[in-house]
Amino acid sequence: MKTLITNGRLVDPAGGLDQLGDLAIASGRIVALGKVPDDFEAEHRIDAEGLIVAPGLVDLAARLREPGYEHEGMLESELAAAAAGGVTSVVCQPDTDPALDEPGLVEMLKLRARKLSRCRLFPLGALTRGLKGEALTEMAELTESGCVGFSQAEVPITDTRVLQRALQYAATYGYTVWLRPQDRWLGNGVAASGAVATRLGLAGVPVAAEVIALHTIFELMRSTGARVHLCRLSSAAGVELLRQAKAQGLPVTADVSINSLHLTDLDIGYFNPQMRLVPPLRQQRDRDALRAALADGTIDALVSDHTPVEADAKNLPFGEAEPGATGLELLLSLALKWGEDSGVGLARALEVVTAGPVRVLGDALGSLATSAGRLVAGGVADICVLDPAASWKVTGQELVSQGKNTPFAFEFGGFEMRGRVRMTFVAGHLAHAAEPDRGAVAS
Repeated sequence: MKTLITNGRLVDPAGGLDQLGDLAIASGRIVALGKVPDDFEAEHRIDAEGLIVAPGLVDLAARLREPGYEHEGMLESELAAAAAGGVTSVVCQPDTDPALDEPGLVEMLKLRARKLSRCRLFPLGALTRGLKGEALTEMAELTESGCVGFSQAEVPITDTRVLQRALQYAATYGYTVWLRPQDRWLGNGVAASGAVATRLGLAGVPVAAEVIALHTIFELMRSTGARVHLCRLSSAAGVELLRQAKAQGLPVTADVSINSLHLTDLDIGYFNPQMRLVPPLRQQRDRDALRAALADGTIDALVSDHTPVEADAKNLPFGEAEPGATGLELLLSLALKWGEDSGVGLARALEVVTAGPVRVLGDALGSLATSAGRLVAGGVADICVLDPAASWKVTGQELVSQGKNTPFAFEFGGFEMRGRVRMTFVAGHLAHAAEPDRGAVAS
């Protein structure tokens, strides 16, 4: 279908584009932007006056819960949530049941996602079989089936020799290993170590859990030459080590979650289980360091860390509640809020959820690498049309995701969100169109 979006504010951070104009779509591609040829005959016209037309968001961290955890989320519901959040490409974690350690599982997941036509799916393969940290998976076969990298999700490898062999193998074939830096033995708590955890009597996770893991990872990177993506940094000390590693030329990238970027351990309040997250919420100095690192490019991308959790597993005492929160539908609004609060502006706020994640994925995207996260003539038509002035409140009823729990919910003291997705296109296909008044805040 030929689609013409008119009168929109076209914003492409990677290309430095920010202008009023039109955008034409045909055969899943952007055929013109700015000024569209007079002979372009659109079958579908959209007036985007007052709206921003931006690249579709790319989320590097989401759990879609299939296979194995369908009671917490279904592929259909979570990809619909992605589209509702303007996310056109999502990287999913391998900690399903069974784990994504076999090519057949990966191919099945990608096939189902293609049939749903809601969002592009890029799975991470399990780094070790069953995520047990013992035998390596067949990385070459998993890559052929569609994996863009390899991860242990939240399961640290305790045997450093196994991690060394994994990095050696990955370096040989140019694969990227995705690791969340946390020492297994120090990371068994439920809240960040500090005054709040002590006052509430909660088992703490010290900053050292992240720092020790980072030192190990960086030393192994130096000896193997492997490329590593660090998932969801949480501390100021971790940011400083990352900054040093990049200055030394190590091939490392990193992301931070929307939770760590906006919340601190003080938000736990009186044992609020909505704040039971992994990594745990740390102190304000850590949050401030993460914000600054995202602004200056030390941290490459902002992620939703989308982890839908069923209500019964969340409505428990803090230490027993299942960690996680829904986030796909909040990613855009929280990126814009960070951009406004930090003074970095709209372009940078959009870049950390579009072009930044694409640079992390690199060649793993294949033919999409040159145009994903971009608005460029001839490029793929993955597009987010958003209303930057719209305000809305997060409630369970508002969320498309099967998971209704989030620390940003208005009933738990969450703030009004700014910026609302109006339409999402994936390869030129309309994957989501919002109801005009859905979620609006009355003036």
